[in-house]
Amino acid sequence: MARMSAADRRSALIEAALRVVSREGLAQATTRAIVAEAGMSLASFHYAFESRDELVDELIGAVVARERKAVAPEELVAAAGEGATLAELVEAGLLRYFEHLRADPEHEQAMLELTQYALRSPERHPLAVAQYERYAELVVEALEAAAALTGARWRLPVEHVARVLVAFTDGLTITWLVDRDDAAAARVVAAAADALSRMADPR
Repeated sequence: MARMSAADRRSALIEAALRVVSREGLAQATTRAIVAEAGMSLASFHYAFESRDELVDELIGAVVARERKAVAPEELVAAAGEGATLAELVEAGLLRYFEHLRADPEHEQAMLELTQYALRSPERHPLAVAQYERYAELVVEALEAAAALTGARWRLPVEHVARVLVAFTDGLTITWLVDRDDAAAARVVAAAADALSRMADPR
């Protein structure tokens, strides 16, 4: 087998860790379980990461970066169509997130578990803070793009609007994971898009 670069090895271990956490939970995502999932040796793991905690740190960052692609400006336009209103663009972004959730619910359960893991120990708490800071940065980018595409202007600082949207998505995620009610989730998405669009002056 061809020798893997350090970057490729880290990437493969991160993907393996996500699969294990999604399938079995964080408690079962031991170093041995992760390398078994990746088809690597323990030595390979320690060549790539100093510890399991370091891998978990990288895992959260990798997952948030992946979610960024779902709400890229070009994706929003493709989903909502040319000439869409701000509310339609926001709704399109939320629906794309919801489609991502429906397609891989275990992935979002894993992210929730990782957040709880970080909150349980003071030394890991900054990890949860960083996770939500990344979410907020992602949402700010999407909201700024949506406003620019529609000629709208946010009445509040966009960071404040982003926090509201993150709260909406957290609520949407947990309630859907509990009841798997697609119709109810669609109503939440529509209500959220309407509420958020009212925080802006249209063109």
